[in-house]
Amino acid sequence: MRLAVVALAVTIVGTAACDAPPKQELAVENAWIRLPAVAGRPGAAYFTIRNNGEATILEGVASPQIERIELHDSNMTGGLMRMGPLTDSKIAPGAELVFAPGGRHAMLFDMAERIIPGGQVPLHFRFSGGREVKAVASVVSAGDGAPGHDGH
Repeated sequence: MRLAVVALAVTIVGTAACDAPPKQELAVENAWIRLPAVAGRPGAAYFTIRNNGEATILEGVASPQIERIELHDSNMTGGLMRMGPLTDSKIAPGAELVFAPGGRHAMLFDMAERIIPGGQVPLHFRFSGGREVKAVASVVSAGDGAPGHDGH
C-alpha cells in the first residue's frame, strides 16, 4: 500500500512538472512607450529583457507602426546629461538588460499617427543568432509615468 501511495505521488509531481509552461530563453517584459511632447518629434520606448539562456546581444528593435528605432544610452558626463548610441547590448546568461528613463532607451522616429495614449504597439526584438522576441508596448502621453505606476 505504501509503495502505491509513493508511486502515485511521483506520478502526480511528474505530471505537474510536465504541464508547467517552459521558461522562455529570452523574454521582454514591461514594455511601454512615452509619446513626445511635441508632435513629429521622436518618442521613447522602455522595457526589460530577461535572458534565461545563453549569452546574447540585442541587435535591434522594429515595429510596423514606427519608421525607425534606434537604441540609445544616456549618462551624466561633466554635470550634463548626454545621449548617444548604445554601444553595449550584451546580455549574459541569467541577466537582464533594463531600458528605463534616464538610461538606456529606444528612440522612436516617425511614429504612426494612430499611436495614442492608452493604445498598444507591437515591438519586434532581434538578437544575435537570428533569435526574435515579440512584445506589445503600452502607450502613455508625454507627461505620464510608466503604466501601472504613480508619478513620473
